[in-house]
Amino acid sequence: MELGILLLLWCVSGYTMLAKSLSSSVITAPMVFIALGATMHYSGLLEVHDSEEILHLIAEIALIVLLFLDASQINLKHLRKQNTWPIRMLLIGLPLSIALGVLAGFVFFPEWPWAMVALVAAVMAPTDAALGEAVVSNKAVPESERQSLTVESGLNDGLALPIILFFASVLAMTSSPENDKLTWLIFGASQVAIGAIVGLFMGWSSGHSFILAEARKMTSNVYEGIGVLALTGTSYLLATLLGGNGFISAFVAGLVFGNKVKGHCRFIYQFTESEGQILVWSAFTIIGLGLLPEAIQHLSLPVALYILVSLLLVRPLAIYVSLIGTKTRPITRLFMGWFGPRGLATALFALIVSKDILGEYGHALIVVAINAVWISTLLHGITAAPAAKWYGKLMHNAD
Repeated sequence: MELGILLLLWCVSGYTMLAKSLSSSVITAPMVFIALGATMHYSGLLEVHDSEEILHLIAEIALIVLLFLDASQINLKHLRKQNTWPIRMLLIGLPLSIALGVLAGFVFFPEWPWAMVALVAAVMAPTDAALGEAVVSNKAVPESERQSLTVESGLNDGLALPIILFFASVLAMTSSPENDKLTWLIFGASQVAIGAIVGLFMGWSSGHSFILAEARKMTSNVYEGIGVLALTGTSYLLATLLGGNGFISAFVAGLVFGNKVKGHCRFIYQFTESEGQILVWSAFTIIGLGLLPEAIQHLSLPVALYILVSLLLVRPLAIYVSLIGTKTRPITRLFMGWFGPRGLATALFALIVSKDILGEYGHALIVVAINAVWISTLLHGITAAPAAKWYGKLMHNAD
């Protein structure tokens, strides 16, 4: 155990020494840490006892913080005024991705109930910019494309969450006795509504307090950072205690708080760029250590084909259609459609929902989600840097 932890920490330290040079290569951080976790598992150097509890704890912490921080960095006024691409990708592309994913699911999983197929499609819809960092951080790619992909990935996980909860509730309802169906409907509706209300209140009140304290010089950047992390946990726990969904609360609180303070709290950006990476790396390592081996063991041909169709056809087609009517070239629509990698949101949503709501279908959902994450990590990681370079050169020559 101690040797495994020692080697794990040594590998993390070694990666930090090479991180900048690797960021422009075909090797990405998610690739490294998923592979690192899997290597630790298969070698027997590190075994996670009571892995289910540890996985859920890390998954919940990572998802709460990432939902809040991603949402808090989105400037809604700027988004409405400057660029309609991410709005169309979210309001048209996201629902269309789910709808097309449902159609594909009926083909590959005909024995599943429709609610399970819809749930899998919804879990597969959120994207992760971290897997395509070589694209969103490459200055050769035009700013509109980079900004649109970043904004989309920051918001689509929070927007997909109510849909995921709805289908999970429907699935639970259809497998429950007749007299429990109304209970599940009320549960699903209250989870979304109470979570959003609590998040709205916490984000607005905390943002107002932060601005007031800063104006009167009663605090500093160090203490503001601690306060932001406390706010994230408070939003989650308060919503949970009141019968709402804590993840929706954290997302809404981040969205409201970030737009309320408007750059006053620099910790949000600093944490995301530094300490937040530890959270992301830890989550990917845990996926490789505790979830990947079993998911690969149960990877069937229908699951593999569904994942490939989702990555290669469903998402690209949905984004292409959503951008019709904008000033985008066909190649731009295809480029932005391809770079919608499935990452932490897909894995963590599947893990958390399977624990709290699903029961018998939980294992199947995790198998699809985790296999989708490692396949996407590989495909999008390998193509990110060369495709960004090629696309940037193409757009430069076209101008």
